[in-house]
Amino acid sequence: MTEDMNNIEVKSFSEGDRVKGTVTKIEEKQVLVDLEGSKLDGIIPISELSSLHVEKASDVVHEGEVLDLIVTKVEEELLVLSKRKVDAENAWETLEKRFQNNEVFDAEVNEIVKGGLVVDLGVRGFVPASMVEDHFVEDFSDYQGKTLSFKIVELDKEKNRLILSHRIVIEEEKNREKQAILEKLESGQVIEGTIQRLTDFGAFVDIGGVDGLVHISQLSHEHIEKPSDVVKEGEKVQVKVLSVDRDNERISLSIKETLPGPWSNIAEKAPRGTILEGTVKRLVSFGAFVEVFPGVEGLVHISQISHKHIGTPHEVLQEGQTVKVKVLDVNEADQRLSLSMKELEDQNDQVKDYELPEESKGFQLSDMIGDKLKGFK
Repeated sequence: MTEDMNNIEVKSFSEGDRVKGTVTKIEEKQVLVDLEGSKLDGIIPISELSSLHVEKASDVVHEGEVLDLIVTKVEEELLVLSKRKVDAENAWETLEKRFQNNEVFDAEVNEIVKGGLVVDLGVRGFVPASMVEDHFVEDFSDYQGKTLSFKIVELDKEKNRLILSHRIVIEEEKNREKQAILEKLESGQVIEGTIQRLTDFGAFVDIGGVDGLVHISQLSHEHIEKPSDVVKEGEKVQVKVLSVDRDNERISLSIKETLPGPWSNIAEKAPRGTILEGTVKRLVSFGAFVEVFPGVEGLVHISQISHKHIGTPHEVLQEGQTVKVKVLDVNEADQRLSLSMKELEDQNDQVKDYELPEESKGFQLSDMIGDKLKGFK
C-alpha cells in the first residue's frame, strides 16, 4: 500500500474506535499487531497492555493472539492501541453488577504494594491492609499469587477507583456460622470448646465460631480465686450449655457440670468407719460442718463432738481448725455424711484394763496400799 493510501486509511480511524488485532511481534516495550480488515499496523505500548505494572510484554500476550483493542492515537501511518482500556470497559460493567448485587467473587492477588494488595479485575482493584483479614497481618509477602474471596466496598468509574475487601467476606461467613450454631444450641448439650481468653469473672470459650462464657463459679467444684488457677488460654475443654440468648448472642456455659462432682463415689472414698482429717468450715448450734474432701462437707452433730457435755460447738471448736473425724454414715444420693469426733476420743483416751500379776491375786486393795494410807490418818 502506498504512503498516500496509508494516510487515507489511517484517517478513517478515530480515537475510541474498537478494533481487533493479531499479535505479530512482541518487543521489549511494545507489541505490534495486524489490524483485522486493514493493511495498517498498530502498536500497543507496554503500559497499555494491562491495568497492572508489566515487566515483559510476553507475560501478557503471545504471538498470534487476537485482541480486542481501542484506538488511543492516530499517527501518520499507524495506530496506537490499548488493550487495557478495552479490558477496563468490559470490566466496569461486570464490576458494577457485582457491586449492586453485593456479590462475593474469587480473584488472584497480583501485587503486594505499600498499604495493601492489588488485584487485576480488568481494572486495578486495591485491597487496603485493614481489609485483608479480620486480624493484624505484619507481612503480606505470602499473599502474592494467592486466590482470595472479595466483595467490592467502593466503586467509582469516573475516578477509576475500585476498593475490595476480603475481611468483610470472612466476617460475614463467621457471622453465618455463628447464627447456625446459635440455632442448634440447646440447654443441656455437652460440647468441646477452646479457651479463648480469661477475665476476672470467668473464661470465654470458642465452641466452633461463637464464644460462650463460663462464669468463675462454673469453672470448678472447688472455690477458686481466679480462672487461671484451673484453666489456661488455648486449652481444649468439655462444656455444658446452661442457657442460650439468641437475640443478644449470649451463651452461658459450665465446665463444672461436665466434671465428676465432689460427691461422686463418696461411698467408696469414705466408707463407714473410715478415719479422715478435715477442716472445720462452719459452726452451727447443732454441730460442726467439716470439709473432708474438696467440696465435701460432713456434719459432726453436737452429740458427736465430745464425751464432755458442751452447750455449743464454739466451746471446743473454731472455724479453720483441723480435726480428725470418723465416718458414721454416708449417703451419696442425698450428699450427706455423718461424722464423729467423740468416737476417736474413745480410742485415744481409753484406759487399758491390765491383768494383775499372778502373785498379787487374792490381796485386797487396802493390803497393797495400806502403808501409804497410814500416813493420812
